[in-house]
Amino acid sequence: MLKLKASSGKAISFVEFVALVAMMISLTAMSIDMMLPALGLIGRDLQVLNPNDNPLIISVFFIGMATGQLFYGPLSDSIGRKPAILFGLLIFAIGAILSIVAESFEQMLLGRLLQGLGLAGPRVVAVALVRDLYSGKAMARVMSFVMTVFILVPMLAPVMGQMVLSFSGWQMIFTTLLTAGLILSGWVVLRLEETLIEENKRSLRLGKLWQGFKEVISHPIAMGFTVVTGLVQGAFLVYLNLSQPMLQNLYGLGELFPIYYGALAGSIGLASLLNVRLVGMLGTWKLVVAALLGIFILSLVYLPVVFFYTGQPVLWSFIGYLFLVFFAVGVLFGNLSALAMEPLGHLAGIGAGMVSSLAMLLGVFSSLAIGHFYNHTVYPLVVGFLVLISFGLLVCFWLRNKVTAVHS
Repeated sequence: MLKLKASSGKAISFVEFVALVAMMISLTAMSIDMMLPALGLIGRDLQVLNPNDNPLIISVFFIGMATGQLFYGPLSDSIGRKPAILFGLLIFAIGAILSIVAESFEQMLLGRLLQGLGLAGPRVVAVALVRDLYSGKAMARVMSFVMTVFILVPMLAPVMGQMVLSFSGWQMIFTTLLTAGLILSGWVVLRLEETLIEENKRSLRLGKLWQGFKEVISHPIAMGFTVVTGLVQGAFLVYLNLSQPMLQNLYGLGELFPIYYGALAGSIGLASLLNVRLVGMLGTWKLVVAALLGIFILSLVYLPVVFFYTGQPVLWSFIGYLFLVFFAVGVLFGNLSALAMEPLGHLAGIGAGMVSSLAMLLGVFSSLAIGHFYNHTVYPLVVGFLVLISFGLLVCFWLRNKVTAVHS
């Protein structure tokens, strides 16, 4: 087994390395999901006039993430993995402090934008760290352990946020996140040795970014699956933005909201764990089409139920609908990224950053467009899934001959 050296000179164990990488990736999920129980309180204290604006606290974080993902890969190739991670964590810390002391909604949104921009660093560079040290089955093993930990975070983070709110104000959630960021920074400084060897460093050239961007948007398969990924992310972000007002307020779950949210997040985790077996049975392309069709049919069938109950169907049926939909979403996330990246192997990190960034931006803006129609019913969510997934199926219909030609 490969032994990693810490800055102190002592070897880092495999378990510690996996834990460190998992924390880099998981801090992003914590920064999103811990906020959910507090959205209404933040909006009230910062005098937000339209409650439908509260989810901007989540959306601007994703905008920061999407923007940052374009740059941290090339930046880490130039200055090294460790400085890039620490630079991102510094920006995150500044954003967290701005949010803690926020006296206006605008200041809160600026803080959240910086948090997303900063955490794009550890999130992107963590994968590069693994790639520097492992390859093939060993890399797959490391990422499997990392993702197992990552799957647990969305299930637990809202509960953590609710627990914090039970004894303190929403500012303490940001203080908790800031503390986690400082702990991670110290861990990286003291225990992680630079993994990018000197001869593999590359100069930071904006021309390469522009070249990668042009190649992604001009490649029909890569761009097609990037659009589908963005539409799926948009549908999921509609839920993420509306989950607190729907489950906590509309259905009156109160402090039980994190429990229900965690159970639904478990559906995505279950799909991720079963994905390898499902891909082996159907293949990636057929599995993606089947998952999209599943969401479309579920939403089409469930919409009359929503109409029958005038926008508020009984809770058990709504949770059942979401559980099945999110299982399909869990199948789609990884497989769509793989299909989008398949023709871009020669671009590697730059291509991955472009695909991820473009998809996330499309997802954020489509979710914002739908989320503003929230009217204290579940109509916007169900209709949003139906409309966005319908567009995704249309794109897949356009792609079918191209994908078949590639795989024939």
